[in-house]
Amino acid sequence: MNESNVKRAPLAYENEPFLNSPDGRILRILSEYMEPLARFRREQIQDTVVFFGSARFHSRSSAEDKLAELESSALQRSDSQFETCRKQAIAAVDMARYYEDARRLAFLLSEWSIQIPARRRRFVVTTGGGPGIMEAANLGAQEAGAKTIGLNIALPFEQMPNPHITPSLNFEFHYFFMRKFWFAYLSKALVIFPGGFGTMDEFFEILTLAQTQKLAKKILVVVYGSEYWNRLINFQTMVDAGTISPDDLELFKIVDSPEEGFEFLRDGLTKYHLGPEPKHKGERVPEIAKTNP
Repeated sequence: MNESNVKRAPLAYENEPFLNSPDGRILRILSEYMEPLARFRREQIQDTVVFFGSARFHSRSSAEDKLAELESSALQRSDSQFETCRKQAIAAVDMARYYEDARRLAFLLSEWSIQIPARRRRFVVTTGGGPGIMEAANLGAQEAGAKTIGLNIALPFEQMPNPHITPSLNFEFHYFFMRKFWFAYLSKALVIFPGGFGTMDEFFEILTLAQTQKLAKKILVVVYGSEYWNRLINFQTMVDAGTISPDDLELFKIVDSPEEGFEFLRDGLTKYHLGPEPKHKGERVPEIAKTNP
């Protein structure tokens, strides 16, 4: 046998067929823990405030432009088709207020947080990285001159990262559970805007962790928009039925303006997370904050 004809085998960590196989799954999972951890350390991110909400909302100007464009083309459509599209466009203009409010709240929070004297960046606005409420929150933080994080997810319909994420803090995940880990691990507060299935999933998962005391920190939960949420969920029904306790309603606060939401977040974050000592039983400083990059 001519040994000169034998090719070197690829290094295991360069063997793409293996890395993408079921046997390489644990390495892919570990990568979605270690690679973000390294970047958060390098970027001096100590903790975050996470914004959740619908990816389908538009800015007020965009929604109004689409409605005007639709109405200008009314003669080219059948009556039923036009009326259906018109109702959807009017609803989009109405819901655009949540986009604008998310933008404003993220701006107020970021403007305050960048003035906190600290070695690391505190309460960095974080989103799922896509359009809608996510885009609005990233934009508001960017307008305040702060860094802002996007934890995107690879989906079949190609959700693309919005342009307002700090480039060095733009992440792409394959595994939903690893993305959820990073939403929860660094967060000191959540802001829940109106949204669909994904927003509901993220909202109730965090409430469950807080209710069962699985979080080693005090986490503030702001639910934005009483009109939407009170129509969608009757929390008092859950209390009356005994499925949750009355005290569980204290796990979150419903607000209706960016200023109200900001005051609640500022006061709570100051009380629980800016003092010299932990303010909540069992709270610890996350390892990411204790480790020098």
